[in-house]
Amino acid sequence: MGIITESLKAQQKKAGAILAGGLSLLASMTLEGLEALVWVPIVLCGIPIIAGAAVALAKEHDITADLLVSIAIVASVLIEELEAAAEVSIIMGIGSFLEEATVAHANSRIGMAAGLRPDKARIVKGNGTEDVSPDSLVRGDIVRVLPGETIPADGTVVSGTSSVDTSMMTGEPLPKDVAAGDRVYGGTANMFGCLDIEVESAGEGSAASRMERLIRKADANRSRVVRTADRWASRIVVMALAGSILAYLLTLDVERAVTVLVVFCPCALVLATPTAMMAAAANLGGRGVLVKDGGAMERMADVGTVLFDKTGTLTTGRMECLGFFSTSGRDKDEISRLAAAAESLSEHPIGKAITGSVKTDDVVEDFEYIPGQGIRATVCGCTVTVGNRALLRRTCPGGIEKLEAEAAKRESEGFLCVLVGIDKESAGYALLSDTLRPSSKYASRHLRMLGLRRIMLTGDSEAPARRMSSELGLDDAVWECMPSDKLRIVSEIEESGRCCMIGDGVNDAPSLKRAHVGVSIGGGGLASESSDIVMMGEDLAVLPGVFSMARRTLKTIRLGIASSLALNLAATVLAFTGTIGPVEGALVHNAGSVAVILAAAALLTYNPWRPGRHSKKKGRPVALVPA
Repeated sequence: MGIITESLKAQQKKAGAILAGGLSLLASMTLEGLEALVWVPIVLCGIPIIAGAAVALAKEHDITADLLVSIAIVASVLIEELEAAAEVSIIMGIGSFLEEATVAHANSRIGMAAGLRPDKARIVKGNGTEDVSPDSLVRGDIVRVLPGETIPADGTVVSGTSSVDTSMMTGEPLPKDVAAGDRVYGGTANMFGCLDIEVESAGEGSAASRMERLIRKADANRSRVVRTADRWASRIVVMALAGSILAYLLTLDVERAVTVLVVFCPCALVLATPTAMMAAAANLGGRGVLVKDGGAMERMADVGTVLFDKTGTLTTGRMECLGFFSTSGRDKDEISRLAAAAESLSEHPIGKAITGSVKTDDVVEDFEYIPGQGIRATVCGCTVTVGNRALLRRTCPGGIEKLEAEAAKRESEGFLCVLVGIDKESAGYALLSDTLRPSSKYASRHLRMLGLRRIMLTGDSEAPARRMSSELGLDDAVWECMPSDKLRIVSEIEESGRCCMIGDGVNDAPSLKRAHVGVSIGGGGLASESSDIVMMGEDLAVLPGVFSMARRTLKTIRLGIASSLALNLAATVLAFTGTIGPVEGALVHNAGSVAVILAAAALLTYNPWRPGRHSKKKGRPVALVPA
């Protein structure tokens, strides 16, 4: 029995030894696996940072925040503090990911500008025409443009009358009436009549090509926005290296010197901007505001002047008939009913505005569209003529002097007058105007409360521009602006300050690209591709909140930077005294990174549209001026 017991004990002891050996081997393998696992973030996150910093230093002689991070990672690896190297690599990788996720660059904006030009041109040869490439046109060629086609080159009309949609150049909603002798531009659209045009500028000299070059020039001229961390990088690198060298000289302890490098790594500094930008972008996204360029929020906080395009931005871009007025013995209700009925078969924007203002069931007969002048039709046995002065002088001369005088007075006030004649007598006129967006006055008032200067840029003439500016209480207005004029004005303001351009059309694209911040509304077209921020809707009441969010975001970034620098300074003191090592140093300053992320997360719930948000500028009250 004793022999059996001794045998069992021996077997148990042997089994225990085998088990202990197995556990020891398993533990050894686990430790080796964990050690190998530490290399994953170093390789995946750390090596790209080191490579990027080396390239920037060698090719561009540019000292960035990544340079100090690279030194800290390499030094930690050399002294076999792999955990510290992994922690720094992970934090920097997160920062890079957030930064890249926030920034979105549009690649198609130049191609869209080129798309304004037609694929072919119809050149007149003898009694016929021949289709050719617009780039093959030369000065002196005669091209024929049918209704609905795009004009292929800049030139002068030699025959035909029509209306041309010039919104690509001027942004204005009303077509321009053209006849022989009038100048037209490539990229604009012929709406109604057939035009023969003598080419003056084609290919690279056309308006569409000039628009493309303006966008390229604006893109090249806008200064590169540097990461907040990189603006501090040269100072941080010098201080970190000096502190590390000093720590080594005083203590002759390599680990302590590396710890100084690790705690000086600007992880929280690098995270401060992208995390705040991402949180702000997510907040605004819930209100239909797309932040394409993360740096735009930081730049927007520095803006002092807001430039507005008029048509389609401050206004709806649709003409509205404000009413009819009689200059004869006829009742204005009769004039409005007959004119609305006559225009009911017209496709012209003015005709649609007139028809939409009055309900009528009158039957229209003998409708005739007169390109570039107006329409004529028979309604209820009356010959009704609706159009411009030239048409009324020729067809309805009776009482024309009184009608022209009153119409001229209203036009000097900034309105559009469409004259109405009935049976060869001038009867009265319809008063029309571009329609202000309901939210335009709100936006203008609240931007003033934020201390921003507001200027309107428009291709419209002086009178309507002054009237709209006065109604909105703007600080200034510039009229008859071509795209090059808008770009010049933006560039001039940028020389002495910072401006934000708000627009919606193709003609706004160069100035949107050149401005410190470009904001487009409507969510489509070349304007949205050229802007930094896109308001998907058309409610300008959202705009003041975007500025408030930008200022709050900048405050959050600055707070994150200040707190990270303070934490780094405290950790540096602890590293000098040997209180903490590389791993502990990485944990301490990563706690600062967590604090920065939490501060940025507060932007997710911040409501920049809450009443009272727009009554201050940078913490100081702004005096309100009555509109």
